Amino acid sequence: MSLSSSAVARQDATPIVSALAFFFILTAYYIVRPVRDQLSGAVGSSQLPLFYAATLAAMLLLTPVFGALVARFPRRRLLGWSYCFFIVCLLGFMPAFLAQDRIGARTLGVAFFVWVSVFNLFVVSLFWSFMADVYDSRRAREVFPLIALGGMAGAVFGPLITSALVGVLGVAPLLLVSAAMLGVALMLLLGISAERAQGGATEQPIGGSLWEGVRELWSSPFLRFMAILMLLGDGIGTLAYALVADYAKAHLTSSISRTAFYAHIDLAVNGLGACLQLTLTRLLLIRRGVLWAVVVPMLVNLALMLFAVASGHAQFSVMGYSMPYLAIVMIGSRGFMYGMTKPASDALYTRVPREMRYKGKNFVETAVWRLGDLLVTSSVTALEGLGIALGRIALIGAGAALLATWVARKAATAPELAPEENGASMPDAHAVKEA
Repeated sequence: MSLSSSAVARQDATPIVSALAFFFILTAYYIVRPVRDQLSGAVGSSQLPLFYAATLAAMLLLTPVFGALVARFPRRRLLGWSYCFFIVCLLGFMPAFLAQDRIGARTLGVAFFVWVSVFNLFVVSLFWSFMADVYDSRRAREVFPLIALGGMAGAVFGPLITSALVGVLGVAPLLLVSAAMLGVALMLLLGISAERAQGGATEQPIGGSLWEGVRELWSSPFLRFMAILMLLGDGIGTLAYALVADYAKAHLTSSISRTAFYAHIDLAVNGLGACLQLTLTRLLLIRRGVLWAVVVPMLVNLALMLFAVASGHAQFSVMGYSMPYLAIVMIGSRGFMYGMTKPASDALYTRVPREMRYKGKNFVETAVWRLGDLLVTSSVTALEGLGIALGRIALIGAGAALLATWVARKAATAPELAPEENGASMPDAHAVKEA
C-alpha cells in the first residue's frame, strides 16, 4: 500500500519536475540570446543570410550525429552527454568574450550566433522529444500546457537576469550563470529518467539509421506538413527579425544598449506567450482540440501581415522603445508560436511512433527551421535589392500566412496520427504508449 502511494506521488510530481526543468532550460537560453542578438544587430540584416547559412551548415553536420546518438544510446546517456556538451561550450566561450576586442565583434558574432542557434534547437527539441516519450498522448494533453508555462516563466526570467546583470557583470559571467541553469535542468531530467527506470519503463536505444529523420520527412505526410508549416509559420517572425536588426544597427550604438533592447523584446514575446499559456492555449487544447491551436496562430500572422501592408514603417512604442511596426509583428508572431503553436505541435508528436518523435521531429526543428531562416532572409535581401517596397513584401508574407493556415489544418488531420477519443477533443491514450 505504501509503495503504491509512493509511486502515485512520484507520478503526480513528474509534471511539476518537468515544468521546472524546462524553466531552467529556457532561463539558460534567454540569458545568452540577447547577447547573440546584439551581435547580429551590430552588423545589420545584410549579414543575416551569412549567419543563417553557417547555422544551416552546422545543422546538416550535426543532425546525423544526433541521429547516430539516438540510434545507439538510451535517453539517459543521450541527455547527459548532450547537455554536458553545451555546458562545456558555454564555459569555453567565456575567454572568447573576455578577449572580444582582440577577436572582433563580427567574427565572434558569427560563431556565437551559430552556436546559440544550435544550442536552442537541439537542447529544446531533445527536451520535448523526451517529454513525448515520458507521457502518453492523453496525459500529454493535460500536462504539456503546464510544462510549456514553466518554460515561458524561464523565458521571462532569463531576459530579466540579463538586463539586470549585463551592465554590472559584463557578458562573460552571464555565460557561467547560463551554464549553471542548464546543469540544474539536466539533474532534474535525469531524475525523471531514473524514476521511470525504477517503475519498469523502457530505457532502450531507439535504434535505426542516423538518416531516418531525413527519410521519414519524405515518406510521412505528417512530417512533410510539419516541415512546410515550420517554413511558412516562422518566416513571418524571421522577416521582422531582419528588419529589427537594421533598426538596432541604426539606433543603438553600444553592445550594452543592444543587449538590453533585445532583452526587452524577448520579455514582450515571452510575456505574450505566457499569457496565452494561461488562457487561450489550454482552453483550445482541452476543449477544441489541437487543430484549432495550430490554425489560430497562422490566422494571427495573416492579420499582422495585412496590417503591415497598410502601415508600412509606422512607428510604435514597445517597452519604452520606438520601433517599426514589423517589430510588433515579430512579437506577435513569435509570441503565438511559443505560446500556442509549439505546445500544440508537440502534442501532435505524441501520436506518432517513438522514432519519429526523436529523429523526424529533430530534423524538422533543426535543419528545416534554419533552411527557412536562410530562404527568408535571402529573399528579403533580394527583394530589397530589386527595389520592392515593404508593402509588397508584407503582401507576400500575407500570402504565406494564408497558405500556412491550410497546411496547419492538414498537419493536424494527417492520416498517420493516432486517433483521438471523444471526437476531436482528447487523443487515444493507448495508441502511442510505449511498452
